[in-house]
Amino acid sequence: MSHLPKLMRLALLQLKVGKDKIANVQNAVDKVAQAVCVHKPRMVTLPECFNCPYGTKYFREYSETIPDGYTSKQLSAAAETHGVYIVGGTIPELGENGNIYNTCTVWDPSGKLIAKYRKMHLFDIDVKGGIRFKESDTLTAGSNFTVIEVDGHKIGIGICYDIRFEELARIYRNEGCEMLIYPGAFNMTTGPLHWELLQRARANDNQLYVVTTSPARDKDAEYIAWGHSMVVDPWAQVLKSANDGEETVAVDINFALVEQVRAQIPTFRQRRLDLYATKIVNYNNFT
Repeated sequence: MSHLPKLMRLALLQLKVGKDKIANVQNAVDKVAQAVCVHKPRMVTLPECFNCPYGTKYFREYSETIPDGYTSKQLSAAAETHGVYIVGGTIPELGENGNIYNTCTVWDPSGKLIAKYRKMHLFDIDVKGGIRFKESDTLTAGSNFTVIEVDGHKIGIGICYDIRFEELARIYRNEGCEMLIYPGAFNMTTGPLHWELLQRARANDNQLYVVTTSPARDKDAEYIAWGHSMVVDPWAQVLKSANDGEETVAVDINFALVEQVRAQIPTFRQRRLDLYATKIVNYNNFT
């Protein structure tokens, strides 16, 4: 890996989201242009559900096909216009048999769709005195692991609630990933408790970068996002974090740090694989 470029600049776009899909998408595209002008990133990441309100009653109404839907076309054009990779947060995807998925798209600098990840673990929780939410009322769970490669570096994709499942992160680490990206929208109950904790845990467990991008907080929304989009390094240190409003966070990723941490604390090769392992059950589910 010594011949690969070690530095990659990321821009995380923490965006306001309302009920006007066209306005939401236009805001995202405008913020991509601004981030490119100011920060000159290699990759731009967007939040979970950036083109519609987060709520089961909205998912089917706002759903689109990929890659020929409106939002996909706008992201493709933005990636090509600005010559950047775009990790397109998530949108409700109208899939086969009328199923709705919470889906992340990834676009390369030519505007080509290079990956699509459907949220594997649906957010079905009931916290007494806190929040009750059941994505499975509307959404269907995805089944495929998704790894992209940018400048020779492997990056695993998850979505929000997926970060709670260490097995998914471990699978990506086993496949050679140096970074995990989770568009996410934690809420005012789970955000203060677990948002940073989970990111630092996944980064520490797997000695890699963890990147999360949240919608901005809207106190008048039915579902209020925690915000605080964040980048955590392989030492499990928070490199940079947004506040709760609309904000762009730019960070330089140094992949050499991944190699250094893994060499100094070599847990990966010290695992007792004669006693335990985390494995992909079926490689047909790997894209």
